[in-house]
Amino acid sequence: MKHGFIKVAAVTPKIRVADPAYNAEVICDRMKEAWRMGAKVIVFPELCLTGYTCGDLFMQSALLTEAFRQLLRVAEATEEMDALVMVGLPVERDGRLYNVAAVLQRGEVLGMVPKANIPSYAEFYEGRHFAAGNREPAAFPLQGIQGKTIPFGTNILFACENMQGLTVGCEICEDLWVANPPGTGHALKGATLIANLSASNETIGKDEYRELLVKSGSARLICGYIYTSAGEGESTQDLVFGGHNLIAENGTILTQTKTFQCETIYGDIDIQRILSERRRMGTFGEEPQSAYAVIPFTLKEEETKLGRKFDSMPFVPSDPAQRSRRCEEILSIQSYGLKKRYEHTGLKTAVVGLSGGLDSTLALLVTVRTFDMLGLERKGIYAVTMPCFGTTDRTYQNACGLARALGVTLEEINVKEAVTVHFRDIGQNPENHDVTYENGQARERTQVLMDIANRESGLVIGTGDMSELALGWATYNGDHMSMYGVNAGVPKTLVRHLVKYYADICGSSMLARVLQDVLDTPVSPELLPPVNGEIVQKTEDLVGPYELHDFFLYYMLRGGFPPAKIYRVAKLAFAGQYDNEVILRWLQNFYRRFFAQQFKRSCLPDGPKVGSVAVSPRGDLRMPSDASAALWLDEVEKLR
Repeated sequence: MKHGFIKVAAVTPKIRVADPAYNAEVICDRMKEAWRMGAKVIVFPELCLTGYTCGDLFMQSALLTEAFRQLLRVAEATEEMDALVMVGLPVERDGRLYNVAAVLQRGEVLGMVPKANIPSYAEFYEGRHFAAGNREPAAFPLQGIQGKTIPFGTNILFACENMQGLTVGCEICEDLWVANPPGTGHALKGATLIANLSASNETIGKDEYRELLVKSGSARLICGYIYTSAGEGESTQDLVFGGHNLIAENGTILTQTKTFQCETIYGDIDIQRILSERRRMGTFGEEPQSAYAVIPFTLKEEETKLGRKFDSMPFVPSDPAQRSRRCEEILSIQSYGLKKRYEHTGLKTAVVGLSGGLDSTLALLVTVRTFDMLGLERKGIYAVTMPCFGTTDRTYQNACGLARALGVTLEEINVKEAVTVHFRDIGQNPENHDVTYENGQARERTQVLMDIANRESGLVIGTGDMSELALGWATYNGDHMSMYGVNAGVPKTLVRHLVKYYADICGSSMLARVLQDVLDTPVSPELLPPVNGEIVQKTEDLVGPYELHDFFLYYMLRGGFPPAKIYRVAKLAFAGQYDNEVILRWLQNFYRRFFAQQFKRSCLPDGPKVGSVAVSPRGDLRMPSDASAALWLDEVEKLR
């Protein structure tokens, strides 16, 4: 439960049709097993105490009476368990039969949620036996317990009193498949976790559609979703049930079973992230038209042992095919963004400062794509290489080779003399390799690019990426400035894959060979003199590994995670790669730089957003330049 994580379980027991005593025994065993594994919300299938396929046996009072008696037995078995348990059974109320989910905790039945939508089409004929559930909760007397009543209705939520945001709603099978699922009202009323007790039979392709429904439902409602389906043990007289269980969170399937296996699956739902996403969206909290009952419960506060995986590069898809599609899409977004700017201005030339590094390489590739789409001559692209004190032969040769391979105009302007004169004018000792020494070169280069753009009636294309902007690793009014920043929405870890994708689609050409060497070159601004011709100023030695910073950036801005939670998941994601002290050191540096450097992001040039995280002051990040970082840095310090 710490940091908002809660472990949930979807359990499919192997049952016997019309044998509640046997089924209760199996349910208790599987329930205790899930609890021992740390599950705090445990969901069983629809009508699992009797079996879904009882048919007209549902009309037999003997079956109904025994099912209710066994429900109380299962409830009693939860007395020492710290979990919320949902079990399906048929229940008679006021002369009508209902398909319900009974919600149990600590030896008690907290409430019953009836199925709202009763299917009577194709292979389903539930309307023969069951009535649609009432929405507004009514009092229901518990059989055999004098004077004890519980709420009965679809509009019931179960709210954890000691875990902020954990509110559980319930649907039953068909409720998910209809146009207006009960879960919509549950989520609007505050449910962050929805359980579905189902008995969905298998037909060809149905598992794919079921997965789509669960994914889209959890995305639309911004919630966690537990879908538990009936499996082996149900009658196969006409239908076969595959026990297809799924656990999802906000459009992502965290885990699912293979069909035709009576399995228990576990998922770690992040309630804090769901709440953060809802705050960001701002569309929740509407009052549903009908009344709701909210039943409180408590759970023991403890740290959830996480089985959930956290990708060390959240901006980069791990699947190669998906990564290639993503790269092509991003290149298109960048190119079409720049294309619109050229159509608007009517200009036919572009100026790109080409260093031989990753960012300027990507910017040039995007510019070439744009010119090709517009039908403009590539010679109208001026790739300007500007050697100075820190330039190595490797990056210089790569810049020249890239320009030649792409067929753009290469212009070389050595800025050493201009920078030396400037140092003399301001009284800067050239032997003092301080920030003035470094930034003087960057600003001189930007001046050259701007003036060439004036000379050629073109636009200066910005090369800086989102990771550099997040850390402020850009010279104010130097490489910080351009007329359109095509890389502004692309994090550094993704820049590398975009360049690699471009190299891969080029085959064995000269361009591919140059791109590969660019990929193999250490990231550096090359503002300090090399030693023996080799780069000495490596960016990641100074600000930290970009894969760590991109991880921090994603979970801070996209997930709304506080420092302690980012540190916790980073330790899992980078286990065996970085030790805890290294992660903590660069996390502290990330927060320090992120807050201190906001003033650079507050006046960024235009540039396209490409993903769910962006730092543009006109888009996703409206943050004051003088906000204090004390709250975040204090939390990092406490982690030590």
